[in-house]
Amino acid sequence: VGVGAAVKCLCGTWAVDRGNFKTCDQSAFCKRQRALKPGESPYRALLETLELTNTRLTLQLINDNNKVRLLLELYRLQGNITRVKINELKPLKPRYEVPDVLIREPPTDLSLLSQDENGVVLSLGAESQRVIVSARPFRLDIMEGSDVVMSLNSRGLLTFEHLRMRKDTQAEPEAEKKDEADPANQAETAKEEEEKVEDGMWEETFKSHSDSKPNGPSAVSLDFSLPGVEHVYGIPEHADNLRLKTTDNGDPYRLYNLDVFQYELYNPMALYGAVPVMLAHNTQRTTGIFWLNAAETWVDISSNTAGKTVFGKMLDYVQGSSETPQTDVRWISESGIIDVFIMLGPTPKDVFSQYASLTGTQSFPPLSSLGYHQCRWNYNDQEDVQAVDAGFDEHDIPYDFIWLDIEHTDGKRYFTWDPHKFATPKEMLQGLMDKRRKMVAIVDPHIKVDSNYKIHNEIRSRGFYVKNKDGGDYEGWCWPGSAGYPDFTREDMRAWWASMFAYDQYEGSMENLYTWNDMNEPSVFNGPEVTMHKDAMHGAWEHRDVHNLYGLYVQMATADGQLQRSGGTERPFVLTRAFFAGSQRYGAVWTGDNAAEWDHLKISIPMCLSLGLVGISFCGADVGGFFKSPSAELLVRWYQTGAYQPFFRAHAHLDTPRREPWLFGPENTALIREVVRQRYTLLPYWYQQFYQAHRTGQPVMRPLWVEYPQDPATFAVDDEFLIGEKTQLPPRLEVSFSKKGKIPSKLSPVWFDVHTFQKHNGAQNLYIPVTMSSIPVFQRGGSIIPRKLRVRRSSSCMEDDPYTLYVALNLQRTAEGELYIDDGHTFNYEKKEFIHRRLSNLAPDAQFTTRSWIERIIILGASKPSKVTVKTTDGQENPVEFDFDASMSVLTLRKPGVNAGADWTVTLQ
Repeated sequence: VGVGAAVKCLCGTWAVDRGNFKTCDQSAFCKRQRALKPGESPYRALLETLELTNTRLTLQLINDNNKVRLLLELYRLQGNITRVKINELKPLKPRYEVPDVLIREPPTDLSLLSQDENGVVLSLGAESQRVIVSARPFRLDIMEGSDVVMSLNSRGLLTFEHLRMRKDTQAEPEAEKKDEADPANQAETAKEEEEKVEDGMWEETFKSHSDSKPNGPSAVSLDFSLPGVEHVYGIPEHADNLRLKTTDNGDPYRLYNLDVFQYELYNPMALYGAVPVMLAHNTQRTTGIFWLNAAETWVDISSNTAGKTVFGKMLDYVQGSSETPQTDVRWISESGIIDVFIMLGPTPKDVFSQYASLTGTQSFPPLSSLGYHQCRWNYNDQEDVQAVDAGFDEHDIPYDFIWLDIEHTDGKRYFTWDPHKFATPKEMLQGLMDKRRKMVAIVDPHIKVDSNYKIHNEIRSRGFYVKNKDGGDYEGWCWPGSAGYPDFTREDMRAWWASMFAYDQYEGSMENLYTWNDMNEPSVFNGPEVTMHKDAMHGAWEHRDVHNLYGLYVQMATADGQLQRSGGTERPFVLTRAFFAGSQRYGAVWTGDNAAEWDHLKISIPMCLSLGLVGISFCGADVGGFFKSPSAELLVRWYQTGAYQPFFRAHAHLDTPRREPWLFGPENTALIREVVRQRYTLLPYWYQQFYQAHRTGQPVMRPLWVEYPQDPATFAVDDEFLIGEKTQLPPRLEVSFSKKGKIPSKLSPVWFDVHTFQKHNGAQNLYIPVTMSSIPVFQRGGSIIPRKLRVRRSSSCMEDDPYTLYVALNLQRTAEGELYIDDGHTFNYEKKEFIHRRLSNLAPDAQFTTRSWIERIIILGASKPSKVTVKTTDGQENPVEFDFDASMSVLTLRKPGVNAGADWTVTLQ
């Protein structure tokens, strides 16, 4: 649910009001920093201050223009990661450093190779990898052999606005006593007195809102040059192509979590979440940049030619070819410090692992959450819920979760139920549980200011609300009217919030009730840019320092509440709209308030691909579009696309006509039923992919270039994607008679249509005839995909059903795959209570039993055997019935008679 519903829909307009949101020119620090042009950096390294231990290098930098000193810290982290931190040497007060995002302080190691008057050379572990610190001007170059992998401050755009006293205020006594002879003194230099005071440095106004900026200017900026790179990705969330565009002729990409009403497509405006991670890729290498800063951030991208941006003297062997393309990136943040992790790959999968080692992997979701979710704003009452639930059974469409939006509460008081419309919530939940189904109810982080509301009274009495700049509780306007905002940056506040999900606190809740955190950017209808004032206070820190963390903290506390209510045994499911780096550890995200338009369907693919590249695999878009009303064709096509995206939920605005799957005529109902059932047959494969994402950090839904990193034809493709390594989907997105799809061949020269079993050779563009029932999905030759073909009303009802293995042979007539089975909902898999099988057992010491059997094996690209037998570990060898379709080269083995957890071998003669 977005603010637009309250503000816009009655006006008849359905587009973002750009005037509500800042451009770079309207954001004082962005305008100030962007006005600086590439040139020789005023910063130089003071080599005499160098200190080196076996874990880090420290070195002072000085700005020759104002004599302010910075402290550089350089770390080499295990796993081919370099960390660079820059802070003021002696700030007037501490500057914000982001907590709770890194899962641990990474282990480090560093050694010096050489040093002279120009700089130092440090080893990065591998013999040919090193980092060169050039002194005048300051610059970092990361090298492999004679190649520059990445340069920092090569364009001289490092800036660090130091904290200072405002000239028209009385200096603090301690500041007056500082030793003026101290070369590191940040507040008393004559140079500083000459610095120009610009508009927006000490106070800034946007529309009717004033930002008091008591700390003055505090922006940080650093540029990165990537020789040989033409393709960069990541930094979600933006409604844009997968490959990031250059920003020379417009605004930079903005990272600032905002409630944006029906966002526009193909522009760099900020949306609901922000992950400050960028990936760069060419045929030789993949690298990543993780800019750990939670303040408002802008990212400029420009194309250049290597060697053209060198300012000042480099060490002799740092050379750039004038023929080599180069991408230059500049990060600008409003406050905090520079803390950047450079992930050196060299493969895409290495970068995913490196980032996962820093911020963690995707949480392992309950199996049921990978099924279908039915939602709208709002199901009216318990009878409505019961009728919709029965409608799925009547029309033989499976689903796992039905959702309740804000109207289910008592006057928008979260953790409550409307006493008339949802008078007996446990009865409703029990009815769903009897069918092995579940519910999600919304719990937003704005709390109605009402002295008769228990949640509000407790938060106020404990002092847990965010404060305004004058020390009172910050209040803004949201769905309940006047609302307070809990300070989720406080660990004690998060612990209290988590305790509210206990069954004896959250009245009417049961174990099959899960949670949706919306509006957690946070959304403040009457705030600047529909969010919180930057000078609001979270303890000692301004909101400007922590803004992009707020949504992560809300989801963190909510997931912890679900975990605690089960005594730590059951896996949570929490959907969030706002997110940051590390949000993958706590649940799922969706792409927010989209619209029932073909282009919004199309953009859902690159939006989710971008999130997967930065660790957030559990992504989806509102099927059918949140705003407006889809045509029957658009709705069917959206189901056909959404069924092959990780999070599969239909959702709709309060003012749109009802659109349950059976309301568009029998033909369309049948088409939707078929694709939802396809989703359920593939749940074993989806679940296996999420297990791998949880273990390794590899994305579930991934761009083609991740699997074919040396094929440039895949680098900009964002209307096709892979689910894991083995399934490719070029979704049907537009009205036409054919769909052109590229079948890559570098690793997989054979692909099979999963519906017709038709074989296609790689390295070709296919023209696929399109009908309303066609979904072009292909299985890679050499792979085995498990399915369950007995689709029932929910995933839990299919728990013990048999498996069918789809074996797609490669040119060598071999295939391999995996089968992962556990109980689907607890953490017992951490105690090795699971089955994980390949041709040989992947986890021989794991213990789990299943009642599921292998029902059939379908082999694509096969020859007809004369005899088929199956041999089990007890030595028994039994014949297996089979059919062979010579026209399609498909061999079907029926009833091999083996348990899914047993060892067995099939022999074709």
